[in-house]
Amino acid sequence: MHIDQLLHTVRDNASLESTVVTVPKDWTQGRTLFGGLSAALMYEAIKNRVKSDRVLRSLTTNFVGPLEPDIAFEIQVQILREGKNVTQVTAQAIQNNQVAVFCQACFGTHRDSKVRVDNRTQHNMTLPEKAKFIPQIPKVTPKFLKHMDLALVEGGLPFTGKKTAKTCGWMRFTDTPEQISDAHLIALIDAWPPTILQMLRWPAPASTMSWNLEFIHPHQPVAADDWFAYQADTRQAADGYCHSEANIWDAGGELVAISRQIIAVFD
Repeated sequence: MHIDQLLHTVRDNASLESTVVTVPKDWTQGRTLFGGLSAALMYEAIKNRVKSDRVLRSLTTNFVGPLEPDIAFEIQVQILREGKNVTQVTAQAIQNNQVAVFCQACFGTHRDSKVRVDNRTQHNMTLPEKAKFIPQIPKVTPKFLKHMDLALVEGGLPFTGKKTAKTCGWMRFTDTPEQISDAHLIALIDAWPPTILQMLRWPAPASTMSWNLEFIHPHQPVAADDWFAYQADTRQAADGYCHSEANIWDAGGELVAISRQIIAVFD
């Protein structure tokens, strides 16, 4: 199922305080739904309750438990506060009477300000001609990756015993969506495996516990089939937990998002 169909399911229920969604198995990552899609669907439900003049500034997602495919779950949204410039909203995905995913989003209006500090973070990767990552291997490759084109530039595949814990590359959707929205970008950013998995020599389960995204909205238009650049590095890892950070740029080199994750690895 195309991601646009799933997002439309949420969007069509914009007037409801809660939305019921069922996601097929082709969007799974192990026994749970792909976390990027879960967060994207919850953001879409949140956005429907927020004034149109407010843009997403940050989204924090906690993955509390597995969200199973082919079983309906409910997204409940609550507006915590709507001020003159900023709106704070939470959402939770409930399946089998248990909270599986929890999100908090912060929206803010554009305002005139005398403060300006331009981003100086850049990359030197050239645009890829085609995807270059993990092939679709039954019972090995996460199913959701069939929806993503990833082109690895630096780093390694999971469980290949690399010495470094850095991942650099490009990403886009395999089937081009109608347009690139914040929801699409949320899903794309989470497509890459945790940076530390490439350091392991054998398969081991890993799970993102908390994920924070901060959005810098570009001033230039983004095409639906554009590539987005991704560079992630491990800040620290020990005692079964990894702290990683990533920068994301559009095809024109403008920074669009900053990602931070805490990942538990069971090796």
